[in-house]
Order: sequence, then C-alpha cells, then structure tokens
Amino acid sequence: MNKHIVVLLAVLMLIGSVGMVSAFPGDEADENCQTLVDQAVEQINQGLEVEQPDCVLNPGLSAMEMRAAQAEIAYAPVPNVAPVPFDASIVYERTFKRLNGNVMIYDAPNGNIIAEVQAGYNYVSIVNRVEGWVQIRAGQWVQAEYVTEADVSEFSGVEIYAPLERPFAWMLAPAKPSLYPGGPEHEAYERVPRYQLLNIYAVQVVDGWEWYMIGDDQWVQQIRVAKVKPVPRPAEVAETDKWLAVDLFEQTIVAYEGDNMVFASLISSGLPQWSTNEGLFQIYQRWLYGPMTGASGQPDFYYIENIPDIMYFDNDIALHAAYWHDRFGYRQSHGCVNLSLMDANWVYEWTRSDEDAWVYVHSSDSYRSDLPSWAVRPR
Repeated sequence: MNKHIVVLLAVLMLIGSVGMVSAFPGDEADENCQTLVDQAVEQINQGLEVEQPDCVLNPGLSAMEMRAAQAEIAYAPVPNVAPVPFDASIVYERTFKRLNGNVMIYDAPNGNIIAEVQAGYNYVSIVNRVEGWVQIRAGQWVQAEYVTEADVSEFSGVEIYAPLERPFAWMLAPAKPSLYPGGPEHEAYERVPRYQLLNIYAVQVVDGWEWYMIGDDQWVQQIRVAKVKPVPRPAEVAETDKWLAVDLFEQTIVAYEGDNMVFASLISSGLPQWSTNEGLFQIYQRWLYGPMTGASGQPDFYYIENIPDIMYFDNDIALHAAYWHDRFGYRQSHGCVNLSLMDANWVYEWTRSDEDAWVYVHSSDSYRSDLPSWAVRPR
C-alpha cells in the first residue's frame, strides 16, 4: 500500500477512535466526513498530494445537535429552579451527638449507673453540659469522651415553578469534566463540587454508560450525578392530589401537585440488604419528632432519638430527616427514605394540607454490578 495512504489511514483511524466517543462542534464537513475520507484515499491512489480532511468521523452528536446544545448552554447556563432557602433554625434547632461504643448512662455527673447503650449507630440530642459530662435527657448523663459531633448536612433541594425545559441533576462524586464522552478528566477544567446543580444538554452512551453534556465541551459520566427524571402520575392518584415520586436508582425525590413538579431533591434509601420497597403507598402517620431503633444485639444496632419530620408510608418505613449523615444521593438506610433536615421540613409542611399524600417508590433503572466502590457508598 502507498505509504501516503498508510499515514492518512493511521491519522484517520486516530480521528475515528476519538470521534466514536466524542462530540465536537462541527459543520457540514463533519456530516460528510466519510465521503471526504473516501475522496482523499482515491486521490492518493491517483498519485495526488492530499491534505488530511478537516473533519471528524462519527462525532457522537451531529454538528446540528452540537450547535443546538451550544445555543441551549448560552440560553440557560443553570437550571431554572429555586434552591430552598437555608434556615439555620431548622438545621441547628437541636444539638445532635453520636454515642461511641458501649456507653454507660448515669443519673448525674459522677453519679450512679442506671443503664447501658450497646455499641452501634446511636445518636442523641444534648440538653446540658458540665465539665466532662453531657446530659442527654432528664436524669440521664454520659461522659463527654464518648460523645462526638453528628454530621449535620446543610443540603437542600429545589422548588420548581415552571415546566422543565431540559433535565437537570446534582453532582455527587466531584470530578473535572471530560472534553468528550468516555474521555479522561480534563486537567484545565475546575472540579465540579458535590451537590452542584447542573443542566443536562445532551446525552451520549459509551460502553453502556450514559455521559451527560453539562457545558461547552464538558461531559460527566452518569454515575457521578443524580438526575431528576419525570414520571407519569399513577392512575390511582387524582389530578388534584399531592404525591411524591421516590426514584431508588437515581436516589431522588420529586413532589408533584397533579402532573406538575413543584420540588425535587436527593434522598438516601435502603441499602441492598434493607431495600426500600417499590410500590404506591400513602402517608398514614406523622410525627414532628420521634425515636427509631432496630437490629438489637447485632453489629448494625441503632438507636436514634429526636428524628424530625417523620412520615410513615409503608408499615415501619418512613420519609424522615437524617441529621447523622451527609451522603444524600447514595443508599444509606435500613429501609427508610432519608432526607436532609431542610428537605424533610419542606415535605412535612407541604403535605400538611394533604396528610395522606401518595408516595410512589420506583426504580428508573437497575444498578450495574461493575460500579466502582466510590459510586456505591462513599465514606
């Protein structure tokens, strides 16, 4: 084969290998790239000098799609939603603490032992403090060395006032965007932080994974974000009803009034061994504050008191605030649907006028077995 053809084909193979997973701003030349390549090879066979075609093979998005996406980015650089205003009185109304290890409870500082809390996932609220001791309720004290701060999250979801024109998502696993779908992180870009709101302007699939265009030449893999996906209203839910759609795959919650989205946020549902049940339910009991305990005598024993904004919908499974972790967007619980303090308060207040609001639990997709560990449950 003519050495000029070999060189050209090698270059074109490189272009094609990138183009198979990339999306470049193109023009009509990109749409006809294969024709231009065939013409170049034919001209080389005729002994003519030929310049490398200035186009991209298999560019992912077509030139027209890319131009449309770029216009969308310029028109709507951020999602058309309104973050729920932060309210410190909701998040820090109480001082929550974790009890570490087997903890003895005394009737007073340096007093008599009256009870023991076995090691586990144990959280309490603090009533009072004296040197070396903390009071957890009337007549109950523990040594301060066994108490640490709870990981209270200030995260909150968004209110939605108009129909969505494009999908949006929250970044879960911080990363620098890639220049093209399937590509490595681009070092020149800033790292997108956790909980950052993102518009999704285009989607491409590489090796079975969706890649989302979040900006001009900026792509992130689907497992780094939680995408809000609209779902049809279940037949049992009336047009005037309030209902909540919990997506176990994306780990999101969306509040609807009839067919209209009004709120969306992240959740933490049950871990695989305690999966949250799918189905259509109704809130049947509500508590402004309450305790939860379970798995007595087991390594995963937990006792958590003063949990705010509890809404039971499936036997002992509830929507409720979680002040003890900041891992929203990942499965985390023993079956309940965890919300941030701000979000649980929003949902609790929103459902006051419809206290038996519907809860539709579903999965928009299935978890893959080849998820990296950081995408399952980061520590």
